[in-house]
Amino acid sequence: MANPFAGEVEVVLDGVPHRAKLTLGALAELEALLGEGSLMELVARFEAGRFSSRDVLALLVAGLRGGGWRGGAGDLVTVEIGGGPVGAARAAAELLARAFAMPGEGA
Repeated sequence: MANPFAGEVEVVLDGVPHRAKLTLGALAELEALLGEGSLMELVARFEAGRFSSRDVLALLVAGLRGGGWRGGAGDLVTVEIGGGPVGAARAAAELLARAFAMPGEGA
């Protein structure tokens, strides 16, 4: 089970729960992949509702890899993500919020 106080989010793939967390390494990988000037620009896109499915997929892969998963983006193409596209977007947004929340802040 994911621990939100540790910045973790639960992502269900084909009915199996996985822990996801944006570690520093996962954030750096994500930043390079998306080509953003900063991760704050990505956060702003999510806050404004201007994110793409590519953003969601990249966040999920980075978070899952930060949680110990060994897959890649290609592996998510064939799995059922809990909650479908809306659940995937919600998990991606929670990953971002929890990665940048101060201890004790609700995210």
